[in-house]
Amino acid sequence: MGCDLHFEEPPDIRAWRKGERARLLDARRATPASSHNIASEAIRNALLTHLPPASHPLIGCYWPFRREFNCLSYMREVVRSGGQVALPVVIGRGRPLEFRCWIEGTKMEAGVWNIPHPSSGPPVSPSALVIPLLGFDEAGFRLGYGAGYYDTTIAAFAEKPYAVGVGFELSRLPTIYPQPHDRPMDVIITEVRVRAWSPTRDLIAPVPPERKPQPGDGDSRPAPR
Repeated sequence: MGCDLHFEEPPDIRAWRKGERARLLDARRATPASSHNIASEAIRNALLTHLPPASHPLIGCYWPFRREFNCLSYMREVVRSGGQVALPVVIGRGRPLEFRCWIEGTKMEAGVWNIPHPSSGPPVSPSALVIPLLGFDEAGFRLGYGAGYYDTTIAAFAEKPYAVGVGFELSRLPTIYPQPHDRPMDVIITEVRVRAWSPTRDLIAPVPPERKPQPGDGDSRPAPR
């Protein structure tokens, strides 16, 4: 007899996610520097194994923010090995991220929330994305900062990019209560293990029961993730 994996959905998903984001950020900030560094090294090594520099012609990465896994050493290794890296640029709220090529010494400028990105360059289309996780669940769904940029970006690609979520095991949740706009990762890498899912699974979360507007909807400006 199989396990019952049903989770009762909170009455206000937006409020629940806001609370979980705050809790997970606090937990990440409280991680001792030594533990953070050891975990980051394990994630980097796993990332190099499961998404090696030559595996895709162009890999989209990110500039670290709020003690996320720092993927700069991975980016440098990709470039050193002859691969190409691109970084995201926020163009506007509700619009897909634009990616621009990056190498060591690329002229950068501060974007939304002062996150650096290449100051110029034509937009490019990575075939793989390394995506930061604030939270994640065992179905491969990711909890970001609430702006929905990566969900919008993945949906906008003509061909879905290979999505690799990276983060720390402390971010694991039983479920994020995925909504129709949430896009699952193909792989999630933490310092503890690598989780992978079949590429043939449904790519869109099931439609939940109709939700009535709640007080506070639309307030506060989420970070660009």
